[in-house]
Amino acid sequence: MSPSSSSSSDAELSIGERAFSAAGAAVISAIIVNPLDVAKTRLQAQAAGVPYPYHYICLQPNAVCQSPSTSAAAPPPCHSGCNRYKGTLDVLHKVARQEGFIRLWRGTSASLALAVPTVGIYMPCYDIFRNFMEEFTTQNAPNLTPYVPLVAGSVARSLACVSCYPVELARTRMQAFKATGSGKPPGVFKTLIGAINPIRGTERLQSLHRYRYWWTGLGAQLSRDVPYSGICWLTLEPIRKKLLGLVGDEATAAAILGANFTAGFVAGTVAAAATCPLDVAKTRRQIEKDRERALKMTTRTTLIEIWRDGGLTGLFTGVGPRVGRAGPSVGIVVSFYEVVKHALHRRQKTSS
Repeated sequence: MSPSSSSSSDAELSIGERAFSAAGAAVISAIIVNPLDVAKTRLQAQAAGVPYPYHYICLQPNAVCQSPSTSAAAPPPCHSGCNRYKGTLDVLHKVARQEGFIRLWRGTSASLALAVPTVGIYMPCYDIFRNFMEEFTTQNAPNLTPYVPLVAGSVARSLACVSCYPVELARTRMQAFKATGSGKPPGVFKTLIGAINPIRGTERLQSLHRYRYWWTGLGAQLSRDVPYSGICWLTLEPIRKKLLGLVGDEATAAAILGANFTAGFVAGTVAAAATCPLDVAKTRRQIEKDRERALKMTTRTTLIEIWRDGGLTGLFTGVGPRVGRAGPSVGIVVSFYEVVKHALHRRQKTSS
């Protein structure tokens, strides 16, 4: 499957077929990698000062917190280690043990509500922009052709982010804050409503001003996602074309899957590591509870604040789960998307 044949098959697919391919990929990816997303968000929220008080007691000095009902006597209260996450595995272990295994998928509803429309916009738009720009630059400015993925990916990602940002805000807040009480945690809609409800006794925020809060941190989101997308596609396209060039024009679905997953895994890993400081800034802005302060924060001031509080370590808080999530996620989305496109294209050729 050469680049030219890939572009040709892309041109024969409708926007609906592209969106269907992307949506299926988004659903699979969101479910598989959600626990790592929870770990990343918890670590970044903890670094931002979000407390995680556990209403449990420790049976042994270094034991994981247990429910008070498991002890007949009155053991000493939790030591400080129980109230802090020490790393990715520690987050996964403590969340599963203390809140329940299912809480590792906290925010999955928001992830799915976000992933399907976001990726459904992002991937088809990237294809359309890339094909148009490649055709234009090949004829008019061949020297610029290698930079087409950078521009196409950045523009497509910007459109997707602006369209679906409130759900992204809800997902971050759902993953960052522990649910109180034993009932069902609030979903996407209740989380968004809770985010804009004014603090009791405060009447400074007007109605429209309150709903503006749903787009708080959009600048930080774009500051993270635009370079992330540019780096990702700029890394992915050369690797993908080289791997697909090895198998030729008659590539099988398995070859397309392997080439795209490998290229996506490498590209996602590189892009996630490079943009981690911007991801930390995005999370900090989205979990800020002081509404007046949240509306005044900028990405630049947030990055300065993070550097002042934690230095280089603070800027790369959660880089492990972020990279561990991004590599497989990009690999799954891109490979599934391309395989479904390949199948649809083959079906069209067979029926014609």
